[in-house]
Amino acid sequence: MLLSSAGQEALGAACLLQPREEGFLTHFTTLSRRFPAELARLALEIAILRGEAARKFPFADQLYLTREALEQASSWQVSTHRARRYQGYSHLLDLGCSVGGDTLALAQVAPTTGIDRDLLRLGMSRANLDTIALHSQTGFIQADLNFSLPLSLPRSTTALFFDPARRVQGKRLSSVRSYQPPLNLIHAWLPDYPALGVKISPGVKLDELADYDAEIEFISLNGELKEAVLWFGPLKSATFRATLLPEGNTLTNEDLSPSLLPVDTPRRYLYEPDPAVLRAGLVAALGIRLDAAQLDPDIAYLTGDQHVETPFARCWAIEAWFPFQLKRLRAYLRERGVGQVIVKKRGSPLEPEALIGALKLSGEAARTVFLTHLRGKPIVVIAQELNS
Repeated sequence: MLLSSAGQEALGAACLLQPREEGFLTHFTTLSRRFPAELARLALEIAILRGEAARKFPFADQLYLTREALEQASSWQVSTHRARRYQGYSHLLDLGCSVGGDTLALAQVAPTTGIDRDLLRLGMSRANLDTIALHSQTGFIQADLNFSLPLSLPRSTTALFFDPARRVQGKRLSSVRSYQPPLNLIHAWLPDYPALGVKISPGVKLDELADYDAEIEFISLNGELKEAVLWFGPLKSATFRATLLPEGNTLTNEDLSPSLLPVDTPRRYLYEPDPAVLRAGLVAALGIRLDAAQLDPDIAYLTGDQHVETPFARCWAIEAWFPFQLKRLRAYLRERGVGQVIVKKRGSPLEPEALIGALKLSGEAARTVFLTHLRGKPIVVIAQELNS
């Protein structure tokens, strides 16, 4: 309906309104004066989703989406990062392609076939690929992946990307066994197509992956953990990997020596690893790079005598530290005219907002206050972030 001339006119009019979800009724009333009600509703829904998709796609104003598909779609920077690993293959399969967000990225690497059981989403995929002139690089097949793959391609030159649904009716699925289709389906594909990548939730339970011989890559974008990917067969190049976008810096467990990091009192600098490093379990690997110690074996803060530039952690210059005591902390900050504090914590039961209120500070100076442990004992570290 929206691809007809009348639909395109309605969609153009809806986009000019720059609508948001909270103003749906007002905008719908406006559009329905010019267009049939159902057409106005569809156009308005797509226009709203395009506005929300701008945070993920640089060409969001050309896309056709559903809300659930947008919520599960990767950011374009993440999709293009993943797609680079498929260079050298002559054909790619995007399994569970939905509205084609990843198909768009994969098709820039090699001819790609998108497969999904949802006809509506496949129609949107075709429209999205046509819109940005990639239709010659793609094809689409309707099929249920719970059954065998609907086509056969050469094993050595074909690679797969699988994106199972991780939400059902808006509810997140926490177990890979509950994905739609479930993750264990890949056991039927791997003998024929060992080059396989699988998008999974960054909060995945690692013990559920124990039987999968794969690299686990955790990806953050601008300091926010976005997703995890399993890489199998020839696409695997490590066991655990943390990748930081947009720069593309990467850290693997290959950097990890057998020895554990030392535990020490706070030194001159405190490092907070990127969330991808934390989730990949690579704090020790990073600590070795920084010649740093941990404050506590169970706490992911690192401390060192030298300031080492690294994309994998934020760094603060430590001003003071002592066993946590509210009165002592309040007195210390007041003596230095500190009225603005950012409270960060690991291993502390205290809530940052409650502590800020209890400190009752005034002044122009600013500090970062860390609530954490030193060998199991609660301490506070007062610091100033470098390059902030």
